Amino acid sequence: MGNTPWLGTITEKPKVGMMFRRAALMACLATVLGFTFTNVLAGDHPGGTGGNGNNPYAIGLWGDLPYSPQQATAGVPNLIADMNAQNLAFTVHDGDLKAGSGPCPDSLYSDALARFNSLDAPAIFTPGDNDWTDCDRDPAYNSLERLDYERLVFFSTPYTLGGHPFLQDVQTSPLCLGVGGPRPCVENRRWNAGRVTYATLNIQGSCNNLCDTLPDPLEYAARNAADIAWMRDTFTAAKARDSVAVMFISQADPAFDRTTGISDYTRNPTTLAQDLNPPAVPADGYQEFLVALRNEVIAFRRPVAYVHGDSHYFRVDKPFLSATGFRLENFTRVGTFGSHAAQGNNDVQWVKVYVDPNSREVFAYQVQIVPANRTAVPAP
Repeated sequence: MGNTPWLGTITEKPKVGMMFRRAALMACLATVLGFTFTNVLAGDHPGGTGGNGNNPYAIGLWGDLPYSPQQATAGVPNLIADMNAQNLAFTVHDGDLKAGSGPCPDSLYSDALARFNSLDAPAIFTPGDNDWTDCDRDPAYNSLERLDYERLVFFSTPYTLGGHPFLQDVQTSPLCLGVGGPRPCVENRRWNAGRVTYATLNIQGSCNNLCDTLPDPLEYAARNAADIAWMRDTFTAAKARDSVAVMFISQADPAFDRTTGISDYTRNPTTLAQDLNPPAVPADGYQEFLVALRNEVIAFRRPVAYVHGDSHYFRVDKPFLSATGFRLENFTRVGTFGSHAAQGNNDVQWVKVYVDPNSREVFAYQVQIVPANRTAVPAP
């Protein structure tokens, strides 16, 4: 696996054509039969100390990039080079491949694919609203067609992207919507690294597709039900394999409380109802998911991290409260850096997460300021 540390139950993509064709055939069968993909080629290969995946490792988180030509041609290549210089188990981009305005041509996705595949470590991606829900701000594009295209470009196999792809679990039911009707939510992925379980969720900004241009309540309802099911399934899988922690990655900042000035919304931290002013405008696309997530976090008891982009502001905090107003001690929110295009490459940075299955909190977070992207204060 090159410079990628050996991790429990990560199965690297075979380089033999017949084995890959076998995986593709099994993926098609799983989709037809409503199964979830598993590590079917080689089974589970637990690594780490004593074969139980206890070795510490590091991962990279980034998103909401690039938003400008300068970021695309200089800032993001600098960031990728910085990631490639470090020993990362995998990387995750939490969505938004461009700014909210402007067209969504096919080249947007092919350029992003090339960037992800230039990463030495396995690369995971979850869609952002600027990639599809907001594409219909330009009447030349249909948001569901653009989501279908993302599914084709990034999620046509059960493997990750990047230099050393590995096999993932892929959601096949319940169904989301595409331009032609119901179809599997293949963008929702799950994998294990050591004794930690990870999953991506297609949860979007722009009220989760309930506001902005051409809101789509039917699309939202199908995807929201799928996201809640995938989230619950992830906790079930984590408990079954005795995972010591769970991490979710999605695009939307749903707002967990009434902190102002960063998120697009505020919400009652105990009822999790969004503060709507005037009522029902914009619609609340997150409460049902957050209530379900809170119940699962409390039942799991072990550390849970929720990573998102959307608000373009790096933070690590504990904003989730119980229905009676007590902080959920085992829950941590991580907001990744994101573009502020007017500042050039100033915020084209990433977050390194040290994962130690033997530690009490499991996850430790470290900002990575890319030396070549320093703008206000040059690198020493």
